[in-house]
Amino acid sequence: QVQLVESGGGSVQAGGSLRLSCAASGRAFSNYAMGWFRQAPGKEREFVAAISWSGGTTYYADSAQGRFTISRDNAKNTVYLQMNSLKPEDTAVYYCAAELLAGDSVAYEYEFWGQGTQVTVSS
Repeated sequence: QVQLVESGGGSVQAGGSLRLSCAASGRAFSNYAMGWFRQAPGKEREFVAAISWSGGTTYYADSAQGRFTISRDNAKNTVYLQMNSLKPEDTAVYYCAAELLAGDSVAYEYEFWGQGTQVTVSS
């Protein structure tokens, strides 16, 4: 079992940057593949980025590729999402998620979810 708490959201103007953090508590964080998702008002939750437990493999949605970077620090039990060149369409609640995997790969389904952090990008 792992508990996830996101932070770092806020309001920023278009073109700005934010770094989201997701702190995990519980056992064996380094055995969990992690992901970031987001949900905008009136829309379904969508995938943003994923990272394997070693950090050696990452995967991004097309909308995030080239602007967002997912990373993790297993010593700090934390995963990050660095978001640059933000656009108004990036406005959403951002969630981190965790999945216990036997192999060092990204996950496609996630069992554990945080409560989310709001990101608002103004034009």
